Amino acid sequence: MNPFRPIRGTLASISVGVILAACTGSASPPPASQGCPAAAPSADQATSINAGVSAAEVATSLGSFRIELYPAAAPIATANFVALARCGFYAEVIFHRVIPGFVIQAGDPQTRTKRAAFPGLGTGGPGYQFAIEPPADGYQYDQYVVAMANAGAPNTNGSQFFIDLADLNAQLSRSYTIFGEVVEGTDVVDAIGAVKTNGPQDPPTPGDVPLEPVVISSVTIVTGNEEPD
Repeated sequence: MNPFRPIRGTLASISVGVILAACTGSASPPPASQGCPAAAPSADQATSINAGVSAAEVATSLGSFRIELYPAAAPIATANFVALARCGFYAEVIFHRVIPGFVIQAGDPQTRTKRAAFPGLGTGGPGYQFAIEPPADGYQYDQYVVAMANAGAPNTNGSQFFIDLADLNAQLSRSYTIFGEVVEGTDVVDAIGAVKTNGPQDPPTPGDVPLEPVVISSVTIVTGNEEPD
């Protein structure tokens, strides 16, 4: 299914498999991410990476917000996000998909150098993929929840993630790994969700791409109650 098929109609009619598709290929990250992981962490590696991790500070061109991370609920996805953040993978990546009242999405490394709509936007990843961790009991797709985007198949998590702009429990199947929630700076998330985009487009032009790029300058991991490390 083409991840950039035009999106029409009301929120209830949106095909979320289309909207949240990501990493449909195995595109390698560009040189800026050299030194980052070459594969997703194993369970043992995830335990080590997640030790003491509590949150992530995301600095963007519109302001900063804090994500409380859920290593116990999604250990592999959390550890993967932490490892990529620590190696600078997300620096200069943009929020490439913004759908008001639905989601904002980021994590395609191609957008470090390509800031406008281009064929293949949203297909980039870290150069590997890994298994989807279904949401743990009690975790829902509530407003400001952070989850992994995927290509609609079991082993297609990568680097892309989205943030819910509303309660999406009625819209999303439980096939997107929940690994955090924005707990500070929700006004920044709302501001990103309100930027002007190119709207729905016909293939191969990607739609819902901000006209003025919203750039992630850094993602800094917080351990315990300390300041970002």
